[in-house]
Amino acid sequence: MARACKEEEAELLLIAGDLFHRQPLLRELKEANDLFASIEGTQVILIAGNHDYLKRDSYYRTFSWAKNVHMILGGQISVVELPELSTAVYGLSYYGKEIRERSYDHAFPEKRQKYEILIAHGGDERHIPIQKEKLRSLGYDYIALGHIHKPSCLLNTFHESRMEYSGALEPIDKNDTGPHGFILGELKEESCRIRFVPCSLRQYVHLEVTAEKKMTNRGLKALIRKQIEAAGAQNIYKVTVKGFRDPDILFDLMDMDTYGNIIDLVDDTKPSYDFAKLLAQNQENLLGKYIESLIDSDEDSVEYLALCEGVQALMETRRG
Repeated sequence: MARACKEEEAELLLIAGDLFHRQPLLRELKEANDLFASIEGTQVILIAGNHDYLKRDSYYRTFSWAKNVHMILGGQISVVELPELSTAVYGLSYYGKEIRERSYDHAFPEKRQKYEILIAHGGDERHIPIQKEKLRSLGYDYIALGHIHKPSCLLNTFHESRMEYSGALEPIDKNDTGPHGFILGELKEESCRIRFVPCSLRQYVHLEVTAEKKMTNRGLKALIRKQIEAAGAQNIYKVTVKGFRDPDILFDLMDMDTYGNIIDLVDDTKPSYDFAKLLAQNQENLLGKYIESLIDSDEDSVEYLALCEGVQALMETRRG
């Protein structure tokens, strides 16, 4: 999870843990280090989070970073000073998958430099519980938060803020919906102005498609394709089909993925029976009495949904 802070022409890239979503391989560290070294005029500071924590044989422990890259390896709050930027950056790294202590509650800045920043990874009861007001009261010029995958700020214009979650640069799983990117900040004298910069190549999108009562498989496939094109074919989709369908039609969910970007497709449609016709044909039996008790319900009511599901169950029992 990365953020950037800037003063004049000097830049600072802050990575608040979980640069990797698992233990990094040595070749992956070498690739990342080469990328960081190529950023001219930028100092990079990072910590290990709960996913890429410093296990006993972690390559983080012995890796030789480029001169502009500084990893905080301590399990207690420690500091990296950058006198050329008049900046001190505080933080700690995870040595296990969980830290239940409130490690940041008393992590006061030591007034070593003009600007003092805290990198903090956590925010739930198993990963360093955080009280945001407590953190704000510590006195840092900025606090870069990591661990939560979704950004806490989506404003793309500069505004005053001294603490934010940047979220993951790219979505990690299908529930990481919405924009992803990084925080760009300007730290000057008494002000800290930030804005969110979206940069992910794609998003996970939860898409709800409403079927029509007379819709066939061909029609549903065309509707799903149209809505995906409107929302962006580069994205990855979890699609839920709602509404009512012809009772004689069964949707073939294996044939709906035009662009190969649907990872989950759920059919929540209900069969649209001709209840009046069924009632006339079944007045003297259980099916007819059930329909008669609910037939006047509005289509958007819970009672109508119960009517559909109950009739479907009774019809399937009759077929069996």
